[in-house]
Amino acid sequence: MRTSPRPGLVLLALCTASALALIGLGLPTAHAAPRNDAGFRAPFSGVPAYEHVAPPKLTAPAQLNQPLGQRAADRIAAQIGLHRSDALSPQKSRQLVTGGGIGGDRQSGKIIEECILILTNTVGRPMLSTIDGQVVGSVLGSYGIYVNTKGQLQSPANEAAPTRQVNTLIAPGGYVGNWLRANGATDTLLALYRSAYTVQLLPGFASQQISGAAQLVTNTKGGQTTTVGMSMAPPLWIVNFALIYIVNPRLAAQMPAYWAPIPSPVVRAITASPTGQVPYARYARYLR
Repeated sequence: MRTSPRPGLVLLALCTASALALIGLGLPTAHAAPRNDAGFRAPFSGVPAYEHVAPPKLTAPAQLNQPLGQRAADRIAAQIGLHRSDALSPQKSRQLVTGGGIGGDRQSGKIIEECILILTNTVGRPMLSTIDGQVVGSVLGSYGIYVNTKGQLQSPANEAAPTRQVNTLIAPGGYVGNWLRANGATDTLLALYRSAYTVQLLPGFASQQISGAAQLVTNTKGGQTTTVGMSMAPPLWIVNFALIYIVNPRLAAQMPAYWAPIPSPVVRAITASPTGQVPYARYARYLR
């Protein structure tokens, strides 16, 4: 009997074909600049030319979960080939995340909105969860993990997370591209494809495919090995940044400015979990 390929591999193949076509149009390639070794190994390091653009490891406790700020976000956008003029208008931005506009879908819009909330989980933007009947706020963006609405701690790349489910929406020929074209935002779509977003898709999706249920990544630098959630690995962070920036530059400015090592007890628990999820209430004390 012939078996169907896994959805993730199909998506990777689609992205490969799209990226190759776009690179043929003169887009930036992996040979654009020397490697800036941040401690991540391939494919988690992404395209060498852009590794330095992603957040560095924090060097002081005060940097934990701090947002980029608008000036840094605009500077990063320029480094990956985007400008504020490439972003959607406020009206179209609202339509996209609410499922409005031509061909809009409320559920798809909800997934996009949830993704933005998860990926901008920095100081002043807590995720809200219900734990033992109480609403609990958590801010864990720098760790590359978050707490879902049911109180489970997990990586944003976990299979159950909206930030993983959105892959089908952003794939070539998917909902987001179709919506942008149908709603007069083709220029925004072309700007996105001409940016580093395109070449970072391949290592980003490859990283997710090989990381099991935990969806964590190790970093080794200066003889020290630490672990962080997948969303803070350079290719995933840059892809997510580009997508959020074209939706709303002010929201992209709320993404984490630094990544932080996840405490070892939390790493062990997530890695040991068959679902990549653990109760936040049990491990919150390590993340304060």
